[in-house]
Amino acid sequence: MFNGLKRHFKKDQIIILVAGFSCTLLLALLFIFRPAALNLLDHKLYDLLLTRTEQKAASDMPLIVDIDEKSLAEFGQWPWPRYRVALLLAKIRAAGALAVGLDILFAEPDRTSPMVLKRQMRRELQVDISFQGLPPGLEDNDQVLAGVLASGPFVLGYNFTHLDTGAQGPACAVKPVNVAILAGLDALKPEQCLHKAQEMICPYPLLAEAAPACGFFTTASDEDGVLRRVPLLVTWQGKIYPSLALATLMQAAGIKNAVLKLGPRGAESLRLGQAIIPLDSLGEMLVKYRGKAGVFPYVSAADVLDDRLPPETFQNKIVFVGTSAAGLKDLRATPFDPVYPGVETHATLVDNILSKDFLSIPDWTLGVEFLAMLLAGVLTTLLLTWARAIWIVLPLVGMALGLWYGAIYSFETLRIFLSPLFSYLTLGANFALITAFKFWREERAKKFIHGAFSHYLAPAVINQIMENPDSLTLEGEEKEVTVLFSDVRGFTTLSEKLSPTQVTELLHDYLTPMTRLITENSGTLDKFIGDAIMAFWNAPLNVPDHQFRALSAALSMFDRLEELNRGFQEKFGFGIQIGVGLHSGRVRVGNMGSADLFDYTLIGDNVNLTSRLESLTKYYGQRILVSDAIRQACGERFVFVELDRVRVKGKTAPVTLYSAHTQEEAARRQPEFAAYCAAMALYQAADFRGAEAAFAECARQFGESVLFTLYQERCQALAAEPPGAGWDGVYTHKTK
Repeated sequence: MFNGLKRHFKKDQIIILVAGFSCTLLLALLFIFRPAALNLLDHKLYDLLLTRTEQKAASDMPLIVDIDEKSLAEFGQWPWPRYRVALLLAKIRAAGALAVGLDILFAEPDRTSPMVLKRQMRRELQVDISFQGLPPGLEDNDQVLAGVLASGPFVLGYNFTHLDTGAQGPACAVKPVNVAILAGLDALKPEQCLHKAQEMICPYPLLAEAAPACGFFTTASDEDGVLRRVPLLVTWQGKIYPSLALATLMQAAGIKNAVLKLGPRGAESLRLGQAIIPLDSLGEMLVKYRGKAGVFPYVSAADVLDDRLPPETFQNKIVFVGTSAAGLKDLRATPFDPVYPGVETHATLVDNILSKDFLSIPDWTLGVEFLAMLLAGVLTTLLLTWARAIWIVLPLVGMALGLWYGAIYSFETLRIFLSPLFSYLTLGANFALITAFKFWREERAKKFIHGAFSHYLAPAVINQIMENPDSLTLEGEEKEVTVLFSDVRGFTTLSEKLSPTQVTELLHDYLTPMTRLITENSGTLDKFIGDAIMAFWNAPLNVPDHQFRALSAALSMFDRLEELNRGFQEKFGFGIQIGVGLHSGRVRVGNMGSADLFDYTLIGDNVNLTSRLESLTKYYGQRILVSDAIRQACGERFVFVELDRVRVKGKTAPVTLYSAHTQEEAARRQPEFAAYCAAMALYQAADFRGAEAAFAECARQFGESVLFTLYQERCQALAAEPPGAGWDGVYTHKTK
């Protein structure tokens, strides 16, 4: 299939298609998992659509009685005696209000009641006081307020704390709402989807029992602290309780029951009389705010108490009593206003329900948004793949405008919020990604190739790549390469004698010529690991006879090091020695790393084996160790001396280790090599006593060495504890 695509499309077009579709897929995953930052952007788009035009209240029924600064100045500080609150409510009721919701919590008994004052004076000051002319019914302010509450369409406010915890506090006298459940067989139960309250901050029981209805004023802001939706129903102790707005509206309309429709995902809607209120799965209603604070009419509580209002002010109105006085404000952040009075939110909810002017986000909107995002991703990818730059801008702008005006139409006409966020993100991400890729490929291809490999490859190889870029593959492939590891012996100890600047100079003077030897022999520098070098041959381009070239470079490194050490001795007071491991085998070569940061390198078991060979040079006291793969590939162009057959740590298959030498060096050391090979033959024949003597003779004739001492000790151990008839001559290394 891939070969077929290559016949029909240019390689760049395939890459652009894959990049565009991959980017779209990534955005699809983000759409599913919804990171908090993207939810915040979604909220802001909702706010932008809502606040495009401020509206007037659709209904003239909600009215707010405000305990404002003027009221406190005329009647004293808050809290007022409850007989005054009772007087306020009685005047509102007498003026013809349909219902009055109290956005005030009376959680404790009134401490200003005459009977309370008498008890306190007697207990604390041992003084008996009396009130002349006080009717018996006015001795307890709470009784006065309870009597007023019981006589009219009043709704007492209270608060829930910590929604959705599942814990339940003590019982309370607050009345639940009568809710009929309309649900299918697969629908959730109310307690499975509606908010659950942990604890109720109850009104004073005397007042709660007297009031015809009660409603909570608890709200649940979004992640950014903005109040966009309000729960209309909350479950507590197995019963369902209404919000203050809902309870007040039911009281005004004389509605005794509401119908809650539930589905498989949770709440769907609430029927209240002729109004069907759309809800989200948690039983929350989107608040369609009309504007900033002050949309609904306010009257001062002082004017009500002093009868300074026209008689018709409250006639057939739904009234909410709240406060805007400094220090008493119940403020919320809304899309229109960061300091919006909470009491006006209740009025807005009533206004929305009365006018049947709702906003909703049905479950199916997620599917529409997802399809729009996929369509935007596919269209932009196809457009950016085949269209010329001059024809790209207008279609993209057209798609962006279409998405925006489609969202406006859905919001303002259909009253449904369809978010264009992820479609915009897909448009922007695809455009940025693919445009950047095309620019990179078309304008900087040669510069990239030259810059990426000028310090890694031989000039001849770079010229070949520049002449034929298609011969370079960075997609990763499995192929046979020769790998080299080199390391400076005891570099940590040596560097302790030098300053950091001198260490840097030493590494620079050492690594520069070594790297040049590698690249001059058609090798690729992989990386520096401190003082260590990793290089390879036969990638990214094929290098004929790469094993021979690699070994030639390795042996040249020792010759060059002798020259360098003369300068190091003068400059730093010491020379350095290195060990080299060399092996050839199949590996995976290409770009490795993360999506943001990667390197052209290779991985595989043969890379690990090469690293083990370099580490074992210290164990055998050799400058270089090579594998049998190198020996077979190089043939007789070099002389190889077998050192051991081993199982290195992490591998089970045995590996034959060799030291490698030029023909000149081998001729010079021919007697030593012959004596050593004779001793090795005795060792491999399991004649450990004879081998021990032969290695001792090698040490006597040619000088003590790590290799001769190693085999003497090994032969002594094997002679003391013979391995048995099945011994295969393989030594297992326990460490790297």
